[in-house]
Amino acid sequence: MKKLFFIFCSILLLSLQACGIYSFTGADTGKAETFQVNFFQNNADLVEPGIDRAFTNSLQDLILNQTSLSLTNTNGDLIFEGEITQFYISPMSATAQNTAAQNRLTISVNVRYYNTLEPEKDFENRFSFYYDYPAQTQLVGAALETALDEIYNRLTQDIFNAALTDW
Repeated sequence: MKKLFFIFCSILLLSLQACGIYSFTGADTGKAETFQVNFFQNNADLVEPGIDRAFTNSLQDLILNQTSLSLTNTNGDLIFEGEITQFYISPMSATAQNTAAQNRLTISVNVRYYNTLEPEKDFENRFSFYYDYPAQTQLVGAALETALDEIYNRLTQDIFNAALTDW
């Protein structure tokens, strides 16, 4: 029985070794060891204070948490930069009294990604996501934080997938 267990473990280890390094997030960082996220300037017509810093930090945190890359301020192997291009609220549905029943907050970012080790993977794309909320809700305080968190989570994950996965 011990021999059978040993043979099984040996085969399992050899098969896993043949697969190379596997990432549970699906990220492929290649030979990169460092990344940098330059400050995402808020160039939207409607300016919400602090969203530029919060978005930049959210993208840094996601990459730190889902890869083994080290964050650096200069000369990163992978470089993310861009700007927030849109921050706007629009009505989504109307009531019988011709007033908005639901509003939508939309944030768009333009992202430039540079892979200094594999330049063929560079791209520039626009990413956008939204959050719907009742029209009678004021988008301030906790309601705004909830909206921004959901939007940042989706935007940063979309950027991460575009840059570091082949899905």
